[in-house]
Amino acid sequence: MRLLDWTQRRDWIRLSQSENVGPATFRQLIDRYGNAAAALEALPELSLKGGLARPLRVFSVSDAEAVMERADELGAFFVVAGETGYPPLLHHIPGAPALLCVKGNLALTELQSVAIVGARNASAGGRKFARQLSAELSEEGYLVVSGLARGIDTAAHEAAPQGRTAAVIAGGIDNIYPPENAELQKLIGKNGLLLTEMLPGVVPRAEHFPRRNRIISGMSRAIIVVEAALRSGSLITARLAGEQGRDVFAVPGSPLDPRAEGTNKLIKEGATLLTSSAEVIESLRTEYTVSLNTFSEPEAPIEEIAEASTSDRKLVLSLLSPTPVDVDDVIRESRLPVAMVLGILLELELAGKVSRSTQQKVSLV
Repeated sequence: MRLLDWTQRRDWIRLSQSENVGPATFRQLIDRYGNAAAALEALPELSLKGGLARPLRVFSVSDAEAVMERADELGAFFVVAGETGYPPLLHHIPGAPALLCVKGNLALTELQSVAIVGARNASAGGRKFARQLSAELSEEGYLVVSGLARGIDTAAHEAAPQGRTAAVIAGGIDNIYPPENAELQKLIGKNGLLLTEMLPGVVPRAEHFPRRNRIISGMSRAIIVVEAALRSGSLITARLAGEQGRDVFAVPGSPLDPRAEGTNKLIKEGATLLTSSAEVIESLRTEYTVSLNTFSEPEAPIEEIAEASTSDRKLVLSLLSPTPVDVDDVIRESRLPVAMVLGILLELELAGKVSRSTQQKVSLV
């Protein structure tokens, strides 16, 4: 895609941070209106048609410019899908971030990436094996990706030589978490690569971590889980990796260790049992291509669609419930033009009446 200028980048930030605009909605708006500026102008009317009784909260120009200035002060900046610094494999996952705040060596995103994740309360053996995997994969030219958490994540980042590691964090680029990794985060931001979809100043909350995890798996060719309890963020990352078509490897462990319950379960469910980095490297030698569906600002918006009537909107709304349903099923059952149904769902999303999952399912809020 052509690079965005300063004003376009500001508008992308504004659109991505406006009320009820998630990654999927962002993509639809860009596709429909051609650019972020036109989409921003259309937001109030769209949300009104969707049934929002008050003005939609649009991220202001001054706030977006302040965010850009803060990122610049921190030595970071925003990249959008298709630009240098935006991980190539991340482009095509469902719900790909519209833009990322990044800091560090952007050339690292040109390397094939392997994620290493696992328990925060990792065993000494687990940490040792994570370090071994990280060092050997890095020496082979792979970028080691993890989430900068305690335990396995920290071990993986620390062992990657020559700064060949990327940390995806759940808060703003200036947020240090966990506190004991302050120096490590600083070092990665200097020699490696820090990435987040959050704005500077954002403190991570519980709901941010699954979103962070989809980026870890989405930018990686393969995911290695070293240790994980049955209910852990690492298993969420592994599940997302499977949905994204990535290779999932799991390190087996003792049935007596709760930290091995999750990895042993992954192996039972089809993950590849891993005992050495050579097994990952051999797997990654196979040809791997994806059809990248990147965000971009087309030269012109798509062809104008027919205006939906009140009865059309009522029909689509009647087909929805709190139980998620495939968008394709809504289109089929409504017997309305595809573009019209997508437009109605977009209006309902902006009005906060409908939510959309990364699997292209919609449900009433």
